[in-house]
Amino acid sequence: MGIGTRTRIGYSFGSLVTGSFSTVPGLLLLPYLTDTLGVPGAIAGAIVLLPKVWDVVFNPIAGRLSDASLVCHGSRRPFLLFGGLAVAVLFAGIFAHPGFGDTALDAGYVMVLYLLCATAFGLFQVPFNALPAELTDSYGERTRLTSWRMGFLAVAVLLAGGGAPGIANGIGGVAGYRVMGVVIGLVILLGAVLMVLGIRDAPVGRRRPGAQGWRDLVSTMRRWRAFRRLVLAYSVQALGLATLLAGVSYASRYVFGDPAVQTWLFAGFVLPALMTMPLWPRIGERQGKLWGFRAACITFGVACAGLCAALVLPVGVSFVFVALAGVGYAGIQVFPLAIMPDLITAEEERTGETRAGVAAGVWTGAETLGMALGPGLFGLVLGIGGYVSSVDGVVPQPGSAVTAIVLGFSLLPGALVLLGLPLLRRDVLEGR
Repeated sequence: MGIGTRTRIGYSFGSLVTGSFSTVPGLLLLPYLTDTLGVPGAIAGAIVLLPKVWDVVFNPIAGRLSDASLVCHGSRRPFLLFGGLAVAVLFAGIFAHPGFGDTALDAGYVMVLYLLCATAFGLFQVPFNALPAELTDSYGERTRLTSWRMGFLAVAVLLAGGGAPGIANGIGGVAGYRVMGVVIGLVILLGAVLMVLGIRDAPVGRRRPGAQGWRDLVSTMRRWRAFRRLVLAYSVQALGLATLLAGVSYASRYVFGDPAVQTWLFAGFVLPALMTMPLWPRIGERQGKLWGFRAACITFGVACAGLCAALVLPVGVSFVFVALAGVGYAGIQVFPLAIMPDLITAEEERTGETRAGVAAGVWTGAETLGMALGPGLFGLVLGIGGYVSSVDGVVPQPGSAVTAIVLGFSLLPGALVLLGLPLLRRDVLEGR
């Protein structure tokens, strides 16, 4: 069953929610805590990490609740609307700066609001990831739908990644963060509302009898080998991508010699991904989703291998490899999210029971874990290389630290992405 352009666009508007929430806190929450609220670095780091750890636990629960809603009411739309509205309001609240006059109270306020916002985001993101299995049963249509979604996501990440810091720094101080929080909150609100409206006339799942208890669902996951392999491959690759992104700031300063290069590295990675996003579904239709997924992994790996020589290559050549990594990144995002609905459909047909929500919850939790561990892994590489920390900005680094930055920014992410290749066997597509 195919779906129209309106439904594709409507569904893809949800990426304004996921892209904004996934990007802005990673860029601005830590400096907001340390440089505006005066929270010590270690405590600020814990505040940023805690909701991500909670996501790993909560997302499968959100999936189970979403499945129960589908069984009882025949729709996941209430979760999407409530979750999206709550994310918008709570996001603005995170950066509202309560001004209690006490650092501990201010930090506690941010921690509670961020934890609540992450919970609301789980209520939105999990059914959002479950919907492709229910909007269409067409093998090729699911790849096209995912491509549209990832295209919107690339735009959202580009706009949020550039716009939010621009607003916060342009206005400056507490007011800058407050205005930024409201603006991004409105973007999230717009994305959630347009998505729910865009899919209102589309099929959003079928009622299936007998939603199971937790023990039965755990047993299902234990037997669902194809899904486990796909989740493991994607989570390891998410770790690699997060490690690369964590290294962008360090590479711009100590490899390319200019902190301003960070913006160009970000754009040089995201823009090629956006431009090539429509090409990957065509490759998937001609060669198959699994072949396309493997090709994307290899493309990313080759690009990262080229970046290993960034210290001796002309800057322009390094940016060619950055662009190539963006091309591979696009495929790595499209194909696993296009294969997952096929596996869900096969499992639901086999069991006769709803699986999309809990599968999306496990998937989202694994992805969140990989993305959360990436910065820590890069930090470990910096420590091994003898990186010198400072409160005064850029300071001279030993050669071992610069080498660690290069390898953590290139070789390590490429190796992690390629590590998923042995898991991408034929039975992943067959759902066994």
